[in-house]
Amino acid sequence: MTAVQDPRWTPHVTVATVVVRDGRLLLVEERIDGRDVLNQPAGHLEPGESLAAAAVRETLEETGWTVRLSAFIGVYQWTAPDGTAFLRFAFAAAPVEHDPARPLDAGILRALWMTPAELQASAARLRSPLVWEVVADYLGGQRHPLSLLKETA
Repeated sequence: MTAVQDPRWTPHVTVATVVVRDGRLLLVEERIDGRDVLNQPAGHLEPGESLAAAAVRETLEETGWTVRLSAFIGVYQWTAPDGTAFLRFAFAAAPVEHDPARPLDAGILRALWMTPAELQASAARLRSPLVWEVVADYLGGQRHPLSLLKETA
């Protein structure tokens, strides 16, 4: 049976980046609704922006790290408890350069490097279940060529 959709329904399109250095993952600690949570560098796609450019931009704005995308991990769909729908496009990236003097986005408390075990042990602090799902797929070797994503002008 097909569900009837509200024609005004529009999911939030977001990007997230898994950045690994020396076996540690680059994460952000951010304050959401009075709670300190962990997330990948992530954020919303802006008008006129490609998914890849959004991932690089969000990583820089939230962590001060310039990164080079290396692969596309996958697309993830999630509905938050408040009913907000998200489509997350996740990328793998290598760190290139860090600017410690760069101010971080509002709400970001700090960028930090964690091992996968440390992140998994912090499951109660994850912003959404997508954070670990994306990391688990990355750790499991899920990688797709960046050419999988097509942008038509």
